[in-house]
Amino acid sequence: MNIVFSLDQLEEVAKQIIAQNPHKVILFHGEMGVGKTTLIKQLCKSLGVTEATSSPTFSLVNEYQANDNQLVYHFDFYRLKNEIEAMDMGVDDYLYSGNWCFIEWAEKIPSLVPEPHSVVTIELLPNGKRSLELI
Repeated sequence: MNIVFSLDQLEEVAKQIIAQNPHKVILFHGEMGVGKTTLIKQLCKSLGVTEATSSPTFSLVNEYQANDNQLVYHFDFYRLKNEIEAMDMGVDDYLYSGNWCFIEWAEKIPSLVPEPHSVVTIELLPNGKRSLELI
């Protein structure tokens, strides 16, 4: 799936991603400030999360409950020093739980990412819109 969108179309973009039936572990790639966290917040909302969502930059993971009692995990590994830190926090338990796992900065844990997984890549375009690819 490839789309170009503006931020005011985020709700529709999130619905389109979910409609593609991606793997429950999704890696989000893109430069800092491109909108990865903003998209993940909208994905959570589309999955029925009603509580406030935020970036887990300092906590590494935030856990949310969707309206169908499934769990959604949002990871931000930007501040991670090495994969051992991820192992120490029990990342395997999350990634193999069967729940939604949205991962920012997964390149910090390359050997821990399970197969299969999906990848969302976001790029900022010169006109302020975003280009998104889901594989």
